[in-house]
Parts: sequence; structure tokens; C-alpha cells
Amino acid sequence: MELSLSSSSSIRLHSSSSSNYNKSKATLNAKFKFYNTILKCPNTLTSRTTFCTTSTSSRFLSNKSPKPISIKACSQVGAAGSDPSLNKVADFKDAFWRFLRPHTIRGTALGSVSLVTRALLENPDLIRWSLVFKAFSGLIALICGNGYIVGINQIYDIGIDKVNKPYLPIAAGDLSVQSAWFLVLAFAVVGVIIVAMNFGQFITSLYCLGLFLGTIYSVPPLRMKRFPVVAFLIIATVRGFLLNFGVYYAVRAALGLTFQWSSAVAFITTFVTLFALVIAITKDLPDVEGDRKFEISTFATKLGVRNIGLLGSGLLLINYIGSIAAALYMPQAFRGNFMVPVHTVLALCLIYQAWVLERAKYTQEAIAGYYRFVWNLFYAEYIIFPFI
Repeated sequence: MELSLSSSSSIRLHSSSSSNYNKSKATLNAKFKFYNTILKCPNTLTSRTTFCTTSTSSRFLSNKSPKPISIKACSQVGAAGSDPSLNKVADFKDAFWRFLRPHTIRGTALGSVSLVTRALLENPDLIRWSLVFKAFSGLIALICGNGYIVGINQIYDIGIDKVNKPYLPIAAGDLSVQSAWFLVLAFAVVGVIIVAMNFGQFITSLYCLGLFLGTIYSVPPLRMKRFPVVAFLIIATVRGFLLNFGVYYAVRAALGLTFQWSSAVAFITTFVTLFALVIAITKDLPDVEGDRKFEISTFATKLGVRNIGLLGSGLLLINYIGSIAAALYMPQAFRGNFMVPVHTVLALCLIYQAWVLERAKYTQEAIAGYYRFVWNLFYAEYIIFPFI
């Protein structure tokens, strides 16, 4: 058998006898699976090379007159491949996006947009075009705050991330620590400036409180993430209370209104705060190996993955039961004909996903799927919130 790689990026495999066909086929299948893996995981590919199969031809003849089996695979370099400077820009863009932790960005963006929409629907007569710029600047400030918190956590968790999350840019070597520090400091400064210039002293104080809590969560000597109860209380406070209360307060202030709790906003703040507690305890489920290695105490390392999975599912189910009860007992505040069936469906989906996790015996793949599903439920609540 002969394997050759030509300058035109072609892989050619020749078999001199048909008896070697099965072996050749298995080898090629393995290679194509490898290329498939790269294609499905762009975070692990920094060279921006896309593999494609251009032609496959095989001929089957009798043992008496075997003919070569020829299979071609080619690699095609993207448009930026010929320019090193463009390659560097593309690589940095990819590392920057992973550095931001996109799933947390989506939660922050959806939460802010949902709360702004709700506040405007409650006061349609006060809507002005000038509010669009203010709302957009507020969203940028929230994304900056989110980027600061997740970024500084990555800076101080490099060793742990090499075990638990090797795809993150610092752990993977795609972003230097110096560049990461520049980004998190820029996020903090830009975010504080935007909030101070547009939203007043009180909201600026809340924003700085969120940055402070995010700092002591990750940075020694406090490093509160070492203590499970304190850690999940910080996450619940920042993602639950501060985000929802702060955004709603800022929108009402921009509309010229004093702050006043509405039933809907009180509901979403309570719901998301409890939901953030679940995210705080379930986020450690895929990270047990690295947390134990670096002596990070979490509920998952103390109580076990299965127990925490059941606890998280139970708390979320309580959340949905409470939502249905609120709609039934406060028909003047909520649209029960919408809120009840939607939360019933979400609760049933949660039960099914918990069953899938149990049936899979809490494998790493099943845990990762469960955690993604929890975040999808989180997004779903913000999506339906303006209409409840």
C-alpha cells in the first residue's frame, strides 16, 4: 500500500490487491471522521483550513485482475489563507468570541431586550426614538460587564480550564494572558463610562457592584468560587437580581418614571434568580474532574453529579409549578391562557431531559447536553416574558 501527499494537497491511496480493500476503507473512514471532527469543532481549528472531499472512485474487480483503488481528498484554503495578516485577524476574532463565552452573552442580551420590551409595552405613550440609542448603549455596557466577569475568571482558571474546558482561548493557547488582561480592563472601563454617562449614579453603583462581585468570585485571595454557597449566591445575585432590577429601573428612569415593581417584573426577577441558582450549581457538573484536581469545592464534587442533577431539575420544576400557580391565582396580573400551557410544556421538556440524563448514567456527553438544555430553558423564559 502507498500513501502519498502531493503539493496540490491531494491524498492518494493505492492498493495493489483487492484483499487489502477493507483495510484501506477502514483507514480512510478514520481519516474522514477526523476531518469531520475538525469541521464540527471550529474552535479547535486555528489554521482556517477547510477540508472537502472532491471525488471518490473505487473499482471492484476479480482477484485475478486487481486494479488500483484511487481516492482523492483535497484541502481548500479560505480567502484569507493567502494573507497572514487576515489570518491573524480571523484567529483573533475566533478567540475573542470564545473568550466572551457566547452562551452567557445570549442570556444577558435576551434578558435586557426582554425587560426593555416589557417596560415599553407597559408605557407605550412614552416611547421616543431617542431611547433607541440609550437602550443600545445599555446593551453594550451589559455585554462589557459580562465579558469582564467571564474573562477574569478565565485568567485565573487557566490550569482548571486545561482539564475542564481546553477549548477556551487562554487554555488552548489562542489568546495570551496579556491580551486577556487588556480585554477585561477595557471591558470594565468602557462599561463603567457608558453607564455613568447615560444612566446616573444609582445604576452606575449597581453596575460597579456587579463587577466587584464578579472579581471576588475569581480573584485571589478571596476567590469565592472555592466556597459553594457563596459562589452560587454571587451568580444568582448578579444574573438574577442585579440584571433584572437594574435594567427595569434604568428603563423607567429613561422614560421619566419613578421605579415601581410590577407583578410581571417581580415574577421574572424571582424566577430568574432561582434559575440562576440552578445554573450556578449545575455549571460544575461537567467540571468535576478538574475541580477535584485543583481542590475546588463545589456541590458537584461534594454531593455527586447525580444528586446535583436531580436537585437542579427539582428546583427548576418548582419554578415552573410556581409560575403556573401565579398565573392561576393572579389572573388580573398574568395572561393565564398563555402562561399556563407554555410553562407546562417547558416543565414536561425538563422532566424528559432529566430522564434522558438518568438513562444515560450521567456520562460526560449527557451532562453537557443537560447543561445546554438548562440554558435553553433560561433563554426561553426571557423570550416569552414580554407576553405573559
